[in-house]
Amino acid sequence: MTIDELLEKAVAHSQDAENHPNMTIPKQWGQGRTVFGGLSAAVAYMAIKQKIPEDRVMRSFNCNFVGPLTVEEPFEIQVEILRQGKNATQALGRIVQNQKTSLSCQVCFGVGRKSKISVENSDIHDMPLPKKAMFLPQIPKITPKFLRYYQLSSVEGGLPFTGSKKSNIKGWMRFKQPPKQISDAHLISLIDAWPPTVLQMLRLPAPASTMSWNIEFIHPHQDFNPSDWFAFQATTRQAADGYAHTEGNIWDQSGKLVALSRQTVGIFD
Repeated sequence: MTIDELLEKAVAHSQDAENHPNMTIPKQWGQGRTVFGGLSAAVAYMAIKQKIPEDRVMRSFNCNFVGPLTVEEPFEIQVEILRQGKNATQALGRIVQNQKTSLSCQVCFGVGRKSKISVENSDIHDMPLPKKAMFLPQIPKITPKFLRYYQLSSVEGGLPFTGSKKSNIKGWMRFKQPPKQISDAHLISLIDAWPPTVLQMLRLPAPASTMSWNIEFIHPHQDFNPSDWFAFQATTRQAADGYAHTEGNIWDQSGKLVALSRQTVGIFD
């Protein structure tokens, strides 16, 4: 099942819950027994987006991964509009499985307005476009299954569990099978395809889990070609006591910044 098909299911669930009372994610989109976090965040966002006026674009997305979301088990997405004002809408989304919250997110949508303030972003990167994907091969029982849907090309940073002294990642990412179009929901799933920056520092496999995730989307941004690469750079700001705080930038293929990302990651080593 493709990313487009899953996002379409989220739309149907949000618009017609009577005939589409729940969703199920196939195991091919899993990491172990749980759903890939970027996909669970993307379907939650997609369900929320159906309740938002079309003149508003996503400005920020704050997500907490509360508990496991199991593959091939039904769940529902609950949406609540917290406030709809003249310029902005604040909305809350929850993924509930077996009567337990698996994910909670709050999203801010805003209308573009005329303003005397304009500050151009100056963040740039110098990474050349990749010729092919260069990251993890599909190794049974080791490589997360969901990675088959993405292509990652690493420029700097080591593979997970290789005892690297680095705690940063630089590279490129795109969909292996280009979707019909790249929406903000597609970008949410794509950005989270990279492993946490600190996993490369471990010498032995250990579980890790994103606890919270904040993404801010830069607007206006141009439409993207579905086969485009996106540049990704992430650094570890601090890590101790089993938690790491990371932040990253995402650029489109032409070099324009499109999103800012911050995560709190739990490491269980």
